[in-house]
Amino acid sequence: HKPNNYATNMKLKPGYKLTEVGVIPEEWEVKTLGDICAISSGTTPARKYADRYYHNGTIHWVKTLDLNNSDITNTEERVTPIAVNETSLQVYSSGTVLIAMYGGFNQIGRTGLLRISAAVNQALTAVHPSHNILFPEYLLSILNFKVDYWKTVASSSRKDPNITSNDIRHFSFPLPPLPEQHAIAEALSDMDALLAALDQLIAKKRDLKQATMQQLLTGAIRLPGFRGEWEVRRLGEIVEIKKGQLITNDTRVSGDIPVIAGGKQPAYYHNTANRHGRTITISGSGANAGYVALYNTPIFASDCSTISEGSDYSLNFIYYQLMLKQQDIYKTQTGGAQPHIHPSDVAPIEIAIPPLPEQTAIAEILSEMDAEILALEERRKKTAGIKQGMMQELLTGRVRLV
Repeated sequence: HKPNNYATNMKLKPGYKLTEVGVIPEEWEVKTLGDICAISSGTTPARKYADRYYHNGTIHWVKTLDLNNSDITNTEERVTPIAVNETSLQVYSSGTVLIAMYGGFNQIGRTGLLRISAAVNQALTAVHPSHNILFPEYLLSILNFKVDYWKTVASSSRKDPNITSNDIRHFSFPLPPLPEQHAIAEALSDMDALLAALDQLIAKKRDLKQATMQQLLTGAIRLPGFRGEWEVRRLGEIVEIKKGQLITNDTRVSGDIPVIAGGKQPAYYHNTANRHGRTITISGSGANAGYVALYNTPIFASDCSTISEGSDYSLNFIYYQLMLKQQDIYKTQTGGAQPHIHPSDVAPIEIAIPPLPEQTAIAEILSEMDAEILALEERRKKTAGIKQGMMQELLTGRVRLV
């Protein structure tokens, strides 16, 4: 292991030492997981005996997708006691740390900390910390902090890189005394609790917005002061739906104008726009054909359909109506391996539309809800950044809690 850049570029402060994992306090040690943990791998009972090994299972069984880099309190599947008796499955106790070995770079190194008794599948390694030496919560924090390490030791296969239980045994990390481990884990746990609370609040606000859309955009609930019947009209009768202009990565000129094509994000950036002002886009092809987005700045519309502002309708109201019908729009895809959605596919979509003042009032309410959700997401992003900074300081010993 090479010392990190911080270690090689700084002058050692009194009370610190240079090690293979970087500069750490003198009283900290460097250990490998194999030094102080029992390590074992899981098993996947044969699916051909599903009735015997899985049906009506009572024992939690953890798969890679159950790992969330945090506590594991439930699992998607369970296995039977017969599976444990007849295969090499082991049931691990609460406090066991799990690490994913397979599944490509998006999966390897994912972690979980069992808060239940559970068996695990063959893609996971179970690490049992020695509780008088290593707190499981501290180990989880250090593994999450060093998640990119696994890319440096993974197999060279580009298709399906993986790590081995031997790689996990040789993972080295700084080990503070137990009281400091506990203090570090507790501080980071507090940040995790704040992030979880923000996630719950964001989810609640999204659900509330969806319910509000359903009520306001269908006329089920009317805003005060508005009366009269709504019309049900085809989208193509209300707005002009235009097709984008062909551009490729080879023909673009580098700039700061987003090129909107078939995906959910800009494909790349160009130096000129072909749509000015605010624009609704509907992705034209690929797996995300039909994805609806709203851009408030100039764009270059490529593989997409667009709707621009008009004097007799609220663009925001049209956008929210299309968002409400997002799944219906996806269903208008044509073609096989490469789905497409053209302006003619979305033009017949029917939406309920009130007079312009009511459209504007409804859109303002939904826009305010969007702004609140966006502010919470920004707060969550900043909090996650603060936590990352705390990990950098606490897990290297630059800041001491004990």
